[in-house]
Amino acid sequence: MSHSVLADMVLTLHAAVVLFIVGGLALIFAGNRMGWRWVNGWRFRLAHLAAIGIVVAQAWLGLDCPLTTLEAWLRGPDEMGGQADGFIAYWLGRLLYYRLPAWVFVLAYSFFGALVMLAWWRYPPVRRRAGSD
Repeated sequence: MSHSVLADMVLTLHAAVVLFIVGGLALIFAGNRMGWRWVNGWRFRLAHLAAIGIVVAQAWLGLDCPLTTLEAWLRGPDEMGGQADGFIAYWLGRLLYYRLPAWVFVLAYSFFGALVMLAWWRYPPVRRRAGSD
């Protein structure tokens, strides 16, 4: 398997994590309005909180996302930041990567983390009996 294919797989995983974080919060708010009990499941909510918590901590500590670092290593210096070949690299790269000052990401991720904490307060997760979560 080529490094380019592996890099595309890492990029796809990265996009899935972002979708889980952003879409998960939307599902929590919408699901609670629509009576979907599963959106308050303990495992789902804890995984969601952990995911955004890691993102916020990395931003505050000035660390790069390990998925970004791995993708950059797999692609090599010629492809990252430029026009990477391939549909996945081009479109998902455009979706995920922006050239902005670091403080913008710290602020955005912190704000999003605060929204997740608001969801925990407004719609607390529920532990269910074994087998029902």
